[in-house]
Amino acid sequence: MSSQPASEFHLEVLHRLDADETAAVTLLVERATETDGVRPLSEHVSLHLRYGGDAGVRHFLLYGEGKGDRPHLAGYAHLDTTDVVAGSSSELVVDPAWRRMGVGKALVQAMQQETPDGRLRLWAHGDHAAAARLSASLGFTVTRELWQMRRSLFAPMPVAAVPDGVTCRTFVPGQDDEAWVTLNRAAFVHHPEQGTMTLEDLHRRMAEPWFDPAGFFLAERAEPTPHLVGFHWTKVHGGQPHAHAHDEHGPHEHDTHGHDPIGEVYVLGVDPAEQGRGLGRALTLLGLAHLRSLGLTEVMLYVEADNRAAIAVYERLGFTHWDTDVMFGSPDLTSA
Repeated sequence: MSSQPASEFHLEVLHRLDADETAAVTLLVERATETDGVRPLSEHVSLHLRYGGDAGVRHFLLYGEGKGDRPHLAGYAHLDTTDVVAGSSSELVVDPAWRRMGVGKALVQAMQQETPDGRLRLWAHGDHAAAARLSASLGFTVTRELWQMRRSLFAPMPVAAVPDGVTCRTFVPGQDDEAWVTLNRAAFVHHPEQGTMTLEDLHRRMAEPWFDPAGFFLAERAEPTPHLVGFHWTKVHGGQPHAHAHDEHGPHEHDTHGHDPIGEVYVLGVDPAEQGRGLGRALTLLGLAHLRSLGLTEVMLYVEADNRAAIAVYERLGFTHWDTDVMFGSPDLTSA
């Protein structure tokens, strides 16, 4: 399988992007988002674009002939080769004006050649038919599905009942950072992305314009010594509501697409020793009440499609299925 695109395209594979390349990719992402109604790249990849990623990250820039002597960025792909167990993961975006010209296929084939063992996992946000067709044409199959669920904040909500011996407060930057990372790792020990978050990852998100400690709830037990046992980190995106603490910063450049602001159950985690006591439900309700107090009308969350227990809990809280992100896995080229 050749890693080279068709002759009318020029491919560059880079470990890091400069400012001009990052700006070009950002504009490409915005064009695709406006066309498709869903962002083609995850938050994880967007942060890599701005701050740089791990040593195992590769950026694929596929240029086509533009006006005059200036090439046009027809497609971009992000490859992360750091997971030696599950295999390399990737996300890509194709300029709407350059679709059905082999751009996506060229990017996927190039990434397969750059993986250490030929394995490649490809995320498709929004479960678009075009992504499914491309994946199927290259022998990929569905290996994972992530549901987006939504709920109206106008609908009635029960009162949060916090378990005995637990108190809730908001996150204090500089005080709770390391304790939160430790708890997050324990709560998501089997999760391929969330469970590997580091202190640096936390600080990058804290530096984002949307970060608001007033919407970051912590549950704490005092005995035998004070320690965190759960958390609910909320997020507001799609523009900032009037009551939001970061109004003075203006809307986040990646979150303004002409729709009303929406809240998110960004991350919800509970210490495994506390599970089954209603703490997750209580923390969820605390966060929903906070988001409603900001004047928001709707809230969303992501959950693994095969996590039926969690889906049942969210359904009882009024959430319904909205959309699906799909991960496709490639055949192992080393065994072909």
